[in-house]
Amino acid sequence: MHPQSAEARNPTLNLPSSSAHSYNQKINSIWATSSTSLWALAFSSHGIASSLPSITFHHCRRFCIVLVCDLRFPVPTRASANSRVDPGLTPFLVEKHSFSPELAVKTASSLTYVKDPRKCDTIISFLKESGFSKSHIEAVVKRKPNLLYSSLEKTIKPKFKIFQDLGFSTHDVADIVASDPWILTRSVDDRIAPSISDLKTVLGSNDDVVKLLKTSAWFLKSDLQKTMMPNIEFLRNCGICSSQIVSYVFSFPRFFLLKPESIKQFVERADALGFDRKSNMFLAAIRMLSSMSEENWELKLKLFRKLGFSEDDIMSTFRRTPQVFAVSERKIKQVTDFLLNRTNVGISFIISHPMVLICSLERRLKPRLLVIETLESKNSLRRKVSMTTIYKMPDKKFREKYVVPYLKELEEVSMSIVGT
Repeated sequence: MHPQSAEARNPTLNLPSSSAHSYNQKINSIWATSSTSLWALAFSSHGIASSLPSITFHHCRRFCIVLVCDLRFPVPTRASANSRVDPGLTPFLVEKHSFSPELAVKTASSLTYVKDPRKCDTIISFLKESGFSKSHIEAVVKRKPNLLYSSLEKTIKPKFKIFQDLGFSTHDVADIVASDPWILTRSVDDRIAPSISDLKTVLGSNDDVVKLLKTSAWFLKSDLQKTMMPNIEFLRNCGICSSQIVSYVFSFPRFFLLKPESIKQFVERADALGFDRKSNMFLAAIRMLSSMSEENWELKLKLFRKLGFSEDDIMSTFRRTPQVFAVSERKIKQVTDFLLNRTNVGISFIISHPMVLICSLERRLKPRLLVIETLESKNSLRRKVSMTTIYKMPDKKFREKYVVPYLKELEEVSMSIVGT
């Protein structure tokens, strides 16, 4: 067999430019080995028996690809022959669909039962035709490689049709599926269609449903009639307005997938703690209680007592800003110590302004206080600035009012600290 021309025997692989050069170098380096040695090495690596005269250049190059992939990205395998990576699938994914060698090997190792790469080609080609970008396809394959061996007609297409019928754009479908490919394994009639219908009832529009599913696709894997829908109905009966519920669906989606019995228990606990159901903080309290174990709740109570809070102080703080109980014990202690020791405020200020415990000590409280103290020491301010103003004022307004007009006075203050 006569050697082919350099151009013929070195076709450009469809690889990213950053890796194509080094990748082809390795293949060509192996090619430089005698043909007989190369074939023998490829054959011994993959347990393939065949007659040398029947092997074409194309076959040999495909073995080169497999060999390089094996050397660069070894995949743990069992001793049995069934666990071997299919030598046909790896180069197929690299050459035809521009998979990286690493992803191709990993995918092939998960699809050892695939005998005909064309089965995977059908799925990948359909995804491309459906508007999936390279990154979308890679995300799907990394998370659930066995989708490539699914039935296109029975498993994949029906899900795409239901999304399209509901008005989702091709890009929306690609984003949703890439975020959670397991959606494509769910029943259209029993799960996906009913869930989307329920979400539209709650959120009101396709746009909001898409927005939610892009970050919380697990809604399509749950029976919302047994979780979300009864939970929302119960919360509305508790006096919580629909707009606040919708806002929380986006911010804390998993909360609404809790068992209805659990939600009722958290409402009862909030009632016992003295929460007014008409308060805007009532839903925040329920959500916060749902995120904390009894043990963590007791640890937070113990911390506040240690810092000098009375029982009434603690409950007042929780009722004003339930989110404070989600702050780490370390941060609560640091901010409280800072306020009590570096400013002229006391515990009563923290009780009245519990949001201050949520503020960043290093990026907000310390640099802002340093700016104000510097300006006051130089008599640059007409009136004293309260601690409430220091911690509450939006960043942009604080810079415009207390930093930009006083750049000369603040020369000694590091701009890296001032950049609040």
